Amino acid sequence: MKVDLLVAEIGSTTTIVNAFSGIKASRPRFLGQATAATSVLEGDVTLGLEQARRRLAQSLGVERMEAEEVFATSSAAGGLSMTVHGLVPDMTVRAAREAALGSGAVLRLVTSGKLRDHDIGRVRAAQPRIIMIAGGTDGGERETALHNFDRLSRALPRTPFLYAGNTDNDEEIRSLAKSRQVKLYLTENVYPSLDALNIQPARQIIQTIFEEHIVEAPGMAHIHEAVTGPIMPTPGAVMAMTEHMYAELGDLVVLDVGGATTDLHSVTPGSEKLLDFRIDPEPLAKRSVEGDLGVYVNRDQVIEAMTPDERRALPKDYRDLLRQVAEIPQGPEQMALILPLVRTCCREALDRHAGRLYEQFTVRGRRTVVRGRDLTAVGTLIATGGALTRLPGMGRLITGLLGQAPADRLYPPPGARVMIDKDYLMASCGVIARSYPQAAIRLLLDSLAK
Repeated sequence: MKVDLLVAEIGSTTTIVNAFSGIKASRPRFLGQATAATSVLEGDVTLGLEQARRRLAQSLGVERMEAEEVFATSSAAGGLSMTVHGLVPDMTVRAAREAALGSGAVLRLVTSGKLRDHDIGRVRAAQPRIIMIAGGTDGGERETALHNFDRLSRALPRTPFLYAGNTDNDEEIRSLAKSRQVKLYLTENVYPSLDALNIQPARQIIQTIFEEHIVEAPGMAHIHEAVTGPIMPTPGAVMAMTEHMYAELGDLVVLDVGGATTDLHSVTPGSEKLLDFRIDPEPLAKRSVEGDLGVYVNRDQVIEAMTPDERRALPKDYRDLLRQVAEIPQGPEQMALILPLVRTCCREALDRHAGRLYEQFTVRGRRTVVRGRDLTAVGTLIATGGALTRLPGMGRLITGLLGQAPADRLYPPPGARVMIDKDYLMASCGVIARSYPQAAIRLLLDSLAK
């Protein structure tokens, strides 16, 4: 059997393959899905990919599955690990961090100011696949970014560098990189002027670097032999699709609960009513990654994040019972054990992503201000990821959380529509959208409508 397109989602532990037909026509179709264990430990992720393809062929009743094109997303072998180094936390560091997270990166270390010997050791220990340097508005402070690039390029000359700081430094940065034979990517300043974020150019460059250097990740050496088209970081693909759906559905949030992390993506300018109360700029598209919230790898940490009432509601031998549940729970009893973890992951991720209302005292009296992400204009929440698409009752769970939002948190309203990505296609559609945006939108809308 030959299909138009296969898309592989290569995760840390599981590889998923989706098949599609009519991808170039007006009515694309999702044909089927199969999974296999990711084969990073065997030294070649294409082994797990091939096994998933065989299982997909069996499920469709054919001997072998061929495809005109093969795309992929990946978070295997640590995903797109980065370190980010800027000038001050509330300005250039924050802008650089937003650019990195929006591209799908896993941030191993974020620093501000001039790096010292101890900091260099921490960067080495983090083993980043990309090092991002920012700092200074255009025409502003120059020395910190130059100092940091000088030190890091000496310490890690084989790591690709992205410079997205004060453009007055561009020529000097180029010269340093050339003299040390460092692979350098230059892009626009992520914080070109006060109260302005410019993160999209850096995000696009980060994904380009990821595609070029993915073969250097453990087990990924043969990935280009199995894939004919683009390869994106899985979280970056979800973020990209979230932005596409913004044009279709308006202001929205995407919740993605996984085995190791919980990601929350939002695309919203915020409420016009609160616009005058903001004290920090926010990007239109934002992603947060909660590395301690996962229903498999980080179960113990999720239990610790539960409220006292939530923990009291659990069976006394809850932790022992959980140890019997593999990454993919089997049967109603195991699914019921996972549900409290999923609820806590969603609540904590929303709580950390959403901004707050604060009372600020000034010489003119008390003033209400908004800090962080204003989600009050969000009309749609999309649930994706293994837990939220495979367990029962997730729509009710999320709606219930919105109705219990703390008074000072800028959550989506309780009446927001919750849609489930029933076919678990969000990441696949994100990479499809690079080549076939209308087909990607149609496929995801079909999945959400089920």
